[in-house]
Amino acid sequence: MKRKLFDKFHLEQANRERARRMRIKRTEEYDYLEGVFDKPTLLVIYKLLNDRIISEFDGPISTGKESKVYYAVAPSQGELAIKIFNTGNLEFKKSISRYIVGDPRFVKIRKTSAGLIGTWAYKEYTNLNALAGAGLNVPKPITVRRNVLVMGFIGRNGLRAPLLKETSLDDPEEIYAELVDFIKKAYMKSEIVHGDLSEYNVMVMESRAYVIDVSQGVSIRHPLAPELLDRDIERINDYFRKMGVRIFSKEQIKEELR
Repeated sequence: MKRKLFDKFHLEQANRERARRMRIKRTEEYDYLEGVFDKPTLLVIYKLLNDRIISEFDGPISTGKESKVYYAVAPSQGELAIKIFNTGNLEFKKSISRYIVGDPRFVKIRKTSAGLIGTWAYKEYTNLNALAGAGLNVPKPITVRRNVLVMGFIGRNGLRAPLLKETSLDDPEEIYAELVDFIKKAYMKSEIVHGDLSEYNVMVMESRAYVIDVSQGVSIRHPLAPELLDRDIERINDYFRKMGVRIFSKEQIKEELR
């Protein structure tokens, strides 16, 4: 049944996503893709191709104000996702500093625009490494260069897995338990608080929850960590409470973090 849900989601999206996906071969084609490809970013993509980290680079699979995610293929034919942070979004650059300043892992921060965005990309790569190292379901980090993050693809055959908000769950209790477990292990094993955990940053594939978009994740020693932890718990609880799931209180969850 869960396999059918996944396939149904893909059938609905396949024609649209395949129609807009294009193989990138020329600089002019990069320029077409909504302006995220400035010269330094283009050079990074070319270097990834030359270094055989990727063998193919295709069209977008997810777009947002802060970044766009593109589909790629590794020389081994493994599927990859390439997240490119937009260096020209001024509001984005203003908002991210609060998640970086105060994090003991990132003491030296270049104040230039490119330096700040580069730190943000490296921050997500660092968080993914820590979370994956704790055995948590996140995209596998491959490499990061400037504003470009290469990671494992959550999906199959070029079609991404659905977001939590896009699915009808057969067993919402199990997915809720997985996300509560993620919050606990991220805190206790990786010493990270996600900071933006919600139905928009969770994918569901083969009956498992995969947490994505961890760039804003902070060290548990960051001044904002307690506030962000509360917000993560409240958002997940609110979402699953509406589905009729019996939830753990915020106090119950936090009690196990001590």
